[in-house]
Amino acid sequence: MPISTAMYIMLAATALAFLVTFLTAPPVIRYLRGKKLGQQIRDDGPQRHLNKAGTPTMGGVVILAGLMAGTALSASIFWRIIPLATRFSDIMFTLALLALTVAVASIGVIDDWGKIKRGRSLGLRAREKLLLQFIAAGLFVAALVLWLDNGTTVGIPGIGMVELGWAYWPLAILLIAGMSNAVNLTDGLDGLAAGTTVAAAFALTGIAWYSMQSDAMSRGPAIATFAACLGAACLAFLWYNQHPAKVFMGDTGSLAIGAALAGTALALKQELLLLLIGFIFVIEAGSVIIQVIVFKLTGKRVFRMSPFHHHLELGGWSEPQIVTRAWLLGIVLAIAAVWICRSFPGK
Repeated sequence: MPISTAMYIMLAATALAFLVTFLTAPPVIRYLRGKKLGQQIRDDGPQRHLNKAGTPTMGGVVILAGLMAGTALSASIFWRIIPLATRFSDIMFTLALLALTVAVASIGVIDDWGKIKRGRSLGLRAREKLLLQFIAAGLFVAALVLWLDNGTTVGIPGIGMVELGWAYWPLAILLIAGMSNAVNLTDGLDGLAAGTTVAAAFALTGIAWYSMQSDAMSRGPAIATFAACLGAACLAFLWYNQHPAKVFMGDTGSLAIGAALAGTALALKQELLLLLIGFIFVIEAGSVIIQVIVFKLTGKRVFRMSPFHHHLELGGWSEPQIVTRAWLLGIVLAIAAVWICRSFPGK
């Protein structure tokens, strides 16, 4: 497929994903507000967050709508122009990624609905949520390895593909579940998760695009388009989610976004680069893990409060300061990841 054709398709799908999210958000927000589907704020969180109680949540459905619209458009066009020999596998990668995203978003819907109905900031139990995430991730990894013949290797920049064999399965499943929960933990300030996801998604778009140009992967255009649609949908959502937020994405959005990023990295064999691209998510999740372990062992806290953005809040940083600086760091990390991919390709 000519590069220019793939570019036009990706731009059209990305524009559609942005417009669908942007235009569906206002009626969805009105519906959520009318049904009183508002956010429940944790009592032990920063006191300044209490005034956010009641803000419409589950707004992640508009991100999902944009992603599905853009992906459907691109898949229908790719199906007509991709050579018959690779048509099925190329499109199936996109559909597998979309299926993973929708499945994990469904877990988020159940969790968000439980919070609203119970009137508290806890929905599904942690073990229930994790079990469902493992099932969704396991099915996706099985599709990659057994159905789409993606193999059990991981890519290491400058070295190439390293075969993991059976160990690939639990590591891949953990990557999806871990990144899903990491983005969920990051979604604690207006625009924080959505903005950092924009940078991460477009970084994966660039990496997928480069893989196509280097002839390393025929499915590059389809995966690049999926990642670009995710970034565009989150960018449109930021219009309504920036401080002060008119709507929150909820677990519906954050859990799905994390799974989508991890699934894309697995499809591209860029698992290690994902940890760089999503380093902000890693910090947020790591701060919670460290806080819990140290407190259980010593009874002392490492951070004023976890996740890490609450630590910064209690240290005197304002919400816009934290979010803006996270966006800037996310952009730097995204650029660095694309540069590493181009400068140290696998052999």
